[in-house]
Amino acid sequence: MTNPADVAKKQVREEKSADTLTLQALLELQRAAFLRDGIPDAQTRIDRIVRLQALLLDNAEELAEALAADFGSRPRELSIAADIAGCMVDLAHQKKHVTKWMETSTPGKVLARAGFRQEVRHDPKGVVGIMGPWNFPLNLTIVPAGSAFAAGNRVLIRPSSVTAKTTAVLAKHAPRYFDLEELAVLTSAHGGGSDFAKLKVDHMFFTGSPEVGASVATEAAKNLVPVTLELGGKNPVVVDVDADIAKAATRIADARLVNGGQVCLCPDYVWVPEAKLGEFTDRVLARWRTNLPSIKDNPQYTSTINEKNFLRIVDLIDDAESLGATKHQVIPAGEKLPDADVRKIPPTLLTGVKAGMKIEEDEVFGPVLTVYPYRELDEAITHITSHPHPLTMYWHGDRNERFYKLADSTQSGSINGNDFAINMFGPDLPFGGVGKSGMGGYHGKYGFDTFSHTRAVAFSTLKVSVSEMMSAPFTAKDTKNTNMQLKLWKFFNNRARKKLGHK
Repeated sequence: MTNPADVAKKQVREEKSADTLTLQALLELQRAAFLRDGIPDAQTRIDRIVRLQALLLDNAEELAEALAADFGSRPRELSIAADIAGCMVDLAHQKKHVTKWMETSTPGKVLARAGFRQEVRHDPKGVVGIMGPWNFPLNLTIVPAGSAFAAGNRVLIRPSSVTAKTTAVLAKHAPRYFDLEELAVLTSAHGGGSDFAKLKVDHMFFTGSPEVGASVATEAAKNLVPVTLELGGKNPVVVDVDADIAKAATRIADARLVNGGQVCLCPDYVWVPEAKLGEFTDRVLARWRTNLPSIKDNPQYTSTINEKNFLRIVDLIDDAESLGATKHQVIPAGEKLPDADVRKIPPTLLTGVKAGMKIEEDEVFGPVLTVYPYRELDEAITHITSHPHPLTMYWHGDRNERFYKLADSTQSGSINGNDFAINMFGPDLPFGGVGKSGMGGYHGKYGFDTFSHTRAVAFSTLKVSVSEMMSAPFTAKDTKNTNMQLKLWKFFNNRARKKLGHK
């Protein structure tokens, strides 16, 4: 049974902040409301997604200012495009298709005619907990929240404490659009992320580092809460021998600096044909110089989010250089970088990186690109497969036999060809990792499925009784029937084995 949106209630909504209730009280409030109101109909779900869009769009400028304040320097254009407008395609897709997705499906048409009807319901799980990261604190919480709404759930959002100003704006405005029974934005007043991870929600969704993700999964496992983990990793790039080096270098150089390199999909290291290594590195550095005549006081160059990450990235560079790597940095004339006060690290390209250097293993999450030469594609494949599976892998070149060899020989959450993060454009592809880069996925129907319980329903009008057939006493007729089944399945299996050349 589904229930319509209570329009009158929304019109007189009490704008109550989530900070007035404890974490547990908010969970209990939403679960009680879910049980009281039942499964929401399509109108209710669409209405919630519309209001989620409005929460961002109506307050876009204030949110962009908060993002800039959290980072110290972040261009408005990036914040609007990625964290606000960037949510709208998927949310619009959810609105358009949710009515169809939530319909009960009826497989087994032949069995149904015989008197055995099968159905699959797509029921909401209940209360979904969403833990967001700091690098795109709106997009990576609002998009999964939209998927959870489409699936009919209530939502608790716990944005990262690192972007506290952005969280404060979101938490301030959310009560104008949502009852706490529907959606609550939690702040540091409710404790840390570890406290949120202990909640007995019906599904926990986390985006962040593999290390924290493992902790979240551990806490969720104690309550048998299912989890979706969207994590990171060192994303490799392979440039084909026949690729346009100028185009590849330009696009990879640009991709490495998106959000100051603080994107889970940023390219981390590049394999380039040995004969073209010098040209590639020269073109990357030239691109950075052209695009960044200034850095320190340039508001379009995103700062490293905080001192901890600034020092970590600088240490990765220093460690590699001290162990024999060659450092190439783009530092505008008259500027002294890295600058700890504004937390800006110059675009850095490293060559000669070898095993034993920390940057070989650690995800950089900053404006640093490592470049390796290769003679045979197998060198790149061996390196990639000897490390944890990345969130994405980049290929620059044609869809040729070398591309398929790379794809077939490796594992990654996704593959992007000839451009940056294009698997994120459009709602028809799943987004998610594999292995250390995550488990589960979302976007479009994949998000709806993540937050839904596919519930089997079977009805029988058969004259025979399954329970009678499978309980004592077993008669000679039952023995004959069982032997006939065994004989039949042996026949089919032997035929399949013969077809495959088995003896």
